[in-house]
Amino acid sequence: RATVKGQKPLGFWCVKFLVLFSLLLLSPVSSKRIFPPSKMSLTKLLPRPAHVTVDPDEPSVDAAYAQLTRPTVKKEPPPYGHRKNWVPRSLADFGDGGAFPEVHVAQYPMNMANKSKPGSSSAVVPLQLDASGKVKYDVLARMGQRKDKVVHSSLEAMVSRGVRPSDPELVRPEEEEVEKVTEETRLALEKLTNKKISAAMPVRAADKQAPAQYIRYTPAQQGVAYNSGAKQRIIRMVEAQKDPMEPPRFKVNQKIPRGPPSPPAPVLHSPTRKVTVKEQQEWKIPPCISNWKNPRGFTIPLDKRLAADGRGLQDHTINDNFAKLAQALYTADREARKAISLRSTMEKKVAQKEREGKEDRLRDLAKVARDKRIGIHGPSGAGGEGEEGEEEEGVAEEARGRDVLRHERHRERERERRLARAHPDKR
Repeated sequence: RATVKGQKPLGFWCVKFLVLFSLLLLSPVSSKRIFPPSKMSLTKLLPRPAHVTVDPDEPSVDAAYAQLTRPTVKKEPPPYGHRKNWVPRSLADFGDGGAFPEVHVAQYPMNMANKSKPGSSSAVVPLQLDASGKVKYDVLARMGQRKDKVVHSSLEAMVSRGVRPSDPELVRPEEEEVEKVTEETRLALEKLTNKKISAAMPVRAADKQAPAQYIRYTPAQQGVAYNSGAKQRIIRMVEAQKDPMEPPRFKVNQKIPRGPPSPPAPVLHSPTRKVTVKEQQEWKIPPCISNWKNPRGFTIPLDKRLAADGRGLQDHTINDNFAKLAQALYTADREARKAISLRSTMEKKVAQKEREGKEDRLRDLAKVARDKRIGIHGPSGAGGEGEEGEEEEGVAEEARGRDVLRHERHRERERERRLARAHPDKR
């Protein structure tokens, strides 16, 4: 309620607004502008009746009045100079005129030169019924196909039909018709073969002409001034002579594209079912992300690829079994070496003992031979022929033993010489 000095209160302005609005409503000119007479009808002023009876034969007064007073809107193309990014879509866009040269699209005013169906751009297929009165849904499968293409769209197409003698499609033709077709086929094949044979020959004669035909001609205009006064004329029709050496005028060896194959067998699917969330997740394939190239196609360096792989963040631990295995191998190798060295030592000792035994025996034999040569006989020596034979045998045996010992020592010296030559660092 408190007002600033020099300003009028809010109530004053509200009263002034109400007075002006009431004057505006009471004035005849303004009432016509606000409430046009075309929109003010008696049905709108009166309340809606509770029970309405409508006569179908009697037209509604309001509907007839609305149809008469409905404004007619005529669709016209935009004026010249304002047709940028505008394309005529329907016949009304041409405005009973021709095409627009400044619009660079295919235009068909009044459907002139339009190869498609004139005035029908809808994909709605008319309803058709078969002989039994059922709807022919195979019309949808035949859309966009040629007329002679076979489309199997029902279960009956997959079931084999029984052969009936009374079927008109399976009735055998008569003998006369068979002979006629056979003769026509023979003549056509002979014509083709004769053409190929004659074309393959290097020099060929001109084709045989057909016999001349005589045609009686009666002109429409009769009189002395027409047709030299003759009422009829006889025309002799002769086939033009063809030059056998003339090259072909048309290309007949063009390769024609292969026709469409036979229609595929119908695939009868089971009714569709709703896919669950689990199946959707199982069918979800993750996107392929390359470790070698980035999205722009450049190769990723090796250090960057290894850093992005996260291998440097992992702690590498070696299993204790590796150390145990290495220790076991080392112990086994050491034990094996010890066993080999012990075995070789034992073999050397045995060989040394055998060598010493042989030398003792040879020394004894040499002493016995030396004593015999000097003339000292042992206690067992008692003269006689038998003793002399035994002594000779003993001497021969000693000689053989010396030869064997000499040969063995020679072999040992040769072996030691070869070992020294093969391993000079182990002398």
